[in-house]
This record gives sequence, C-alpha cells and structure tokens, in this order.
Amino acid sequence: MAPLFAAASHASALPLFSPDPAAARRAGGTLRSRTSALRLRRPPGAAGRGRGNVPGEWGERSPPGAPAQPDPPVDDDEWGRDDDDGNSRPIVADEWGEPGEPEPEPPSAADPPSPAADDEWGEDPAAAPPPPPAEEEVDEQAERREELKRCLVDTVYGSEFGFRASTETRGEVVELVTQLEANNPTPAPVEAPDLLDGNWILIYTAYSELLPILAAGATPFVKVKQISQEIDSKSMTIVNGSTLTTPFASFSFSAAASFEVQSPSRIEVQFKEGSFQPPAISSSVDLPEQVDIFGQKISLGPVQQALNPLQQAFASIAGSISGQPPLKVSIPGNDRGRSWLLTTYLDKDFRISRGDGGLFILAKEGSPLLDQL
Repeated sequence: MAPLFAAASHASALPLFSPDPAAARRAGGTLRSRTSALRLRRPPGAAGRGRGNVPGEWGERSPPGAPAQPDPPVDDDEWGRDDDDGNSRPIVADEWGEPGEPEPEPPSAADPPSPAADDEWGEDPAAAPPPPPAEEEVDEQAERREELKRCLVDTVYGSEFGFRASTETRGEVVELVTQLEANNPTPAPVEAPDLLDGNWILIYTAYSELLPILAAGATPFVKVKQISQEIDSKSMTIVNGSTLTTPFASFSFSAAASFEVQSPSRIEVQFKEGSFQPPAISSSVDLPEQVDIFGQKISLGPVQQALNPLQQAFASIAGSISGQPPLKVSIPGNDRGRSWLLTTYLDKDFRISRGDGGLFILAKEGSPLLDQL
C-alpha cells in the first residue's frame, strides 16, 4: 500500500509546486468546457475555497485570509461569433481583455474590384479627366493652318503678286510663311502626288526673274491676269504659264520642263522649250474710263468713241488668228535652263515653295482662297 499512498501524496502536492496556472486550476476543481455556446463557471463564493496561500501565475503567494481573485470570465471561444453570412470569424481581444472588432477577411480573387478604389495619393483614378483625344489636337492644328492661310492671302491682297508690296508687307509675309512651314502637314510632298499634282495659281512671289513680267503689268493698258504652274508627277513635267491682257488682246506664253526627284521635298528642274500662244484678239475694245500715267489721271472716253467703228475689224482679225498653232522655241540645255524647287508647305489647296531665285506662294485652281484676291 505504500506505493499507492506515495503516489496519492505526490498527486495532492502537485498544485502547490506546479508553475502552470492551468494545472492548478484543474486541481482546484475548475472545469471549463470548450464548446462554442456553453460555458461553466464556479460560484463566486467557491472560487478560492481550499486554495489559500496558493502561488499565482507570477509565483507570488496570496496572504492568508485574502479573498481569492475569481478567474476572468471566458467569452465565446475563438469561433464563437457568426457573421452575417453564417461563417465564423475569429474574435481578437484588445489589451484590456475586451473583445475587439472582428478582423476583416481578405478579398477573394473572385470578388470584383471596388470601383471606388483610390490610388496611392488618395484620389480616385476613375475620377481623373481622360486625356484629350488625338483627333481634337489634329483639328486644332488644321484650324490654325487655315487661319494662317487666310491671314497670308489678306496680307498680299492688292500687292500685284508682290511687285507693289511694301517693306512692312514683305516682313508680315515672311512671318506668316515661317509659321506655316513650321506646321507643314506634308513633310514629304514629292511622295504625295495626289496633293502635289494640279494647276497652281501664283498669289505672291519674291522671284527676281519674274520682275519683267510683273513690271509689264504695271504699265497702262497691260495687266498680268494669271501666273500658274502645272505639275504632273506621272510624266515628271512642269509647265509654267503666264497671261497678259490688254484692251485689244490677251497674250499667253509658257515654259515646259522636266524634273528629277532629289529628296522627298526637293526636285531639280530642266526647262526644255518655250511656247507662245497666238494672241486672243478681243471682239470689242473695252478701255478703262481713265488711266494713271506718272501720277496723272487721263480720261480715255474720247479714245473709246474713236475705236468703236473699228470693233468689226477687230472681230474679223480675231477669227483668223485664233486657229493658228502656238509658236515653240527650244531652250538650250545649259545651266541657265536648270533650276531647283523646294516645297516647304503643302496641303490640299495651298503650297509654299522656294527656288534658287526666291519665294513662291500658290493656291490650287478652284481653291476658295482665290476668291479673296
């Protein structure tokens, strides 16, 4: 029987020396059930019964006769609270022993992203204004080019192709041309035959070799009606034409040339021959009421009355000459017949070119810009 007694005495002395508070509570008769909804507690009066002078969990002994501290109430276990969808969430107690808010569950990969998710600066990415579309920028540039072209045409109005342009007007033309060249929509005009080909009408020039023609248009009874340039990329030819008008007849002449492509914007021109059209005799003589000669205005009313009997003779001459073939003159193939042309701006109805002799500003035949002249 001694072994049994010794074992029993050791078992009864175990709570007094065990450092484990849980083991002491089990020895004192405290029993807790680990269920989710049911818990057992001892009556407050019996909490410290038979446990006087028992060391606490920090190894200190309670003074004799001191009431034993009751064990803290145990709430539901770690899975003792259900959320709205019936799933259990762990309850985390704060530092004062009170249950805190349940920890939020991490979002599942299947959940859709929140539309109000903020970026790292606390701003909603969806609320940021979208960048302007590229079409709006293109439209703004096109409107800017159209405005510059209209301003350029208004500037050269009345300058007779630049022959009577003042120094101030020439400076404004250079400024507008520079802005248009900086916004050239066709960087490779030679490679755009649908835009380059056609009959182009000159509206302004600073080309010195055209001065004789322009000077002739400044004399009385003579007017430069039109100066044009026709380009054909298929045949690689250029035809420069000019037309002068008088009260009696119109005179037209042209120069045909071939060209070679030197770069996407530059061509080399070689003139081949000149052509003189038969004069177009007017069936009636229409003189202006007065002309300005050296600052003096001279009335032409008496001259008009004297020419009226000759109108029938002019009509018969016009009929006989109109059917004659043009007079062609070959141009020697030397350096004088060779030139180059650089196109610095090109769109559907406007072109700016620079040659070895100066500047050319042209509008395509049929362009509404010509109506401003």
